[in-house]
Amino acid sequence: MDSPGAVTFVVVIDVPERGRADFLNYEQAVLTLLERHGGRLERRLRTPDGLTEVHILSFGSNAGYQSYLGDPERHASRRLLGDVELRQRLLPVVDVAGADAENGFS
Repeated sequence: MDSPGAVTFVVVIDVPERGRADFLNYEQAVLTLLERHGGRLERRLRTPDGLTEVHILSFGSNAGYQSYLGDPERHASRRLLGDVELRQRLLPVVDVAGADAENGFS
């Protein structure tokens, strides 16, 4: 069960083929910053062609998430992407385990 104030996001990232290596370097740098902001990578999934990744991220609070977004080291790591343009979708989500029956879904 989530803690009060905790937030969870699904991030869908589309990576251009020519940018895969740069993206992996960037990702390695920024994912290590999550913990300092109370964040955690719950799950990391990649399509077989390596062009789309899905991350499930959780933070103890929205303030922690905002702190992660504003981290100067995260911003400095952007240089690792060079001119690679990523397409990203950020989806705030909630855990519905057990809630389906309560909401009339079966």
